[in-house]
Amino acid sequence: MHQIEISVVIPAKNEAKNLPSLLIEIANSLTPEATEIIIVDDGSDDDTLALLVSLTDSLPLACKIITHPNSCGQSTSVYHGVLSARGKWVVTLDADGQNDPADIPKLIATAKQESGVHFCIIGHRQQRKDTQWKRMQSKVANCIRQWILNDGTSDSGCGLKLLPRSTFLQLPYFDHMHRYIPALTKRLGGNIVCVPVNHRARLEGQSNYNAWNRGLAGVIDMLGVRWLMYRNKLDTINKAITYEK
Repeated sequence: MHQIEISVVIPAKNEAKNLPSLLIEIANSLTPEATEIIIVDDGSDDDTLALLVSLTDSLPLACKIITHPNSCGQSTSVYHGVLSARGKWVVTLDADGQNDPADIPKLIATAKQESGVHFCIIGHRQQRKDTQWKRMQSKVANCIRQWILNDGTSDSGCGLKLLPRSTFLQLPYFDHMHRYIPALTKRLGGNIVCVPVNHRARLEGQSNYNAWNRGLAGVIDMLGVRWLMYRNKLDTINKAITYEK
């Protein structure tokens, strides 16, 4: 049996029309023997589950489907997928097809240059295909995030990320935590690297994880993450020297 190096985790809710082409693109972009795909069906009420069951058998790489009877949100879906992952490195991306799987090898190449234990490689979306309103929301949110967290990335909202599974499992879990992965990785003393990536228009359906209810909750989350970073003593532990006889 081949050793799995990359686990691609995809949270999906009502994305039956976008998943087939996305999964094929992932299979074509990575080495099948060293890759697995984990799709977390987050309470979909369309044909997502039935489609995945019929499609995954035809893909040339290992696939796992996790189903939530009720929607738990994007963060819980990502977290559940990572818990089930076997790869050394975890790649996350959105199920709507706006993240380009052809960029994953670029993230992997960047990760191979990292010498530290903890790091996060995150995409920086170029020429975004979102609406002007959504781009404006993102710009304001990123400015506030940088002011409060200084997390080392100008595009924290990009779903395309790579980090060691061992790093992810040391991050504190809470709802919406996927939006703060760079800051939480930095809290561990990890390096944050931004990589320019392609961004595509959504071809089918509409966003199931929207920004309308993020306002106050987002500010509270950021202040909570800032508190965690302020109270962090892990850097001292990482620099400690142990003597043994």
